[in-house]
Amino acid sequence: MSSSSLCCAEMALGRLPGFLPKSGPALVLERLSQMPRLVAVTPASRLEVRPAPEMVSIGIRELDSLTGGLPRGCLTEICGPASSGRTSVLLAALAAATRREESCALVDASDALDPASAAASGIEFGRLLWVRCGGADVGPQPSAVSPRPSAFRHQNSPSGFDPPGARPERRSPGSAFPVEQALRVTDLLLQSGGFGMVAVDLGDVPFRIARRIPLTSWFRFQRAVERTPTVLLAITQAPCTQSCAALSLKLRSSAIGRNSSGKLSAIGSQLSACSHTHLFEGLKIEGEILRSRLERKPPQSVRTGFTTKAMPVG
Repeated sequence: MSSSSLCCAEMALGRLPGFLPKSGPALVLERLSQMPRLVAVTPASRLEVRPAPEMVSIGIRELDSLTGGLPRGCLTEICGPASSGRTSVLLAALAAATRREESCALVDASDALDPASAAASGIEFGRLLWVRCGGADVGPQPSAVSPRPSAFRHQNSPSGFDPPGARPERRSPGSAFPVEQALRVTDLLLQSGGFGMVAVDLGDVPFRIARRIPLTSWFRFQRAVERTPTVLLAITQAPCTQSCAALSLKLRSSAIGRNSSGKLSAIGSQLSACSHTHLFEGLKIEGEILRSRLERKPPQSVRTGFTTKAMPVG
């Protein structure tokens, strides 16, 4: 090849004669940056690291030391079976948020909140919006002559429990309607903004119904709360949000009581055999991090524990 043809080839490749060719990655980035459609595209290697979210207190010292608190602008899931302490954590988080003079919303899918327990935990009701689900339906109702499903419920609800063409059925206490109503209300609250914390209590919803919530609904909530100062908290029996949750915490508990000698001990295995010899004092609750996208997870799950005290009745 002559020198003139070599110079023309170098000019066609964008090189200047007399200069060494650039390395492969640098040449690719230069070529891409010259394309009109990709001028505004930033390579992944040059993207800025997203700042860590602001953390707020849960209201329980042991859980704060374990998780660092609840992240703002993220979805946090607290799961556990009945009597695992999930309601105690929920009330403590709402109490801590209202003490920070933040407006909070509680979407109660099962209408299970006890106002007396909430007041004892320190919640300021003047800053709490309590949404009790499971009541009357909203939107157009199907008539008795033409049993057609309501289009409003299917198009505007993020749950997807009522597909088009489904025949309406009589709602039972274990139906999915309260869950659909809770998801619809949560969507409206997150879109409106202005809340320091939005809690969705699905703890008393059967897991067979809670696991039917589409993953797209949780993704929608996670995107709605992103880059906002709102803490989105979900209470469930078992993990349902999967990868949508920035922090997933599992709780378990064991009963503690005072025996005839006045010494505190665990009574979980002894309660059925000799319950008359122990006085129930409270619960010992253990928390375990199942998932955390806030920082690198340790090789083994980290656990902590705290205790609750029983309140006398009468």
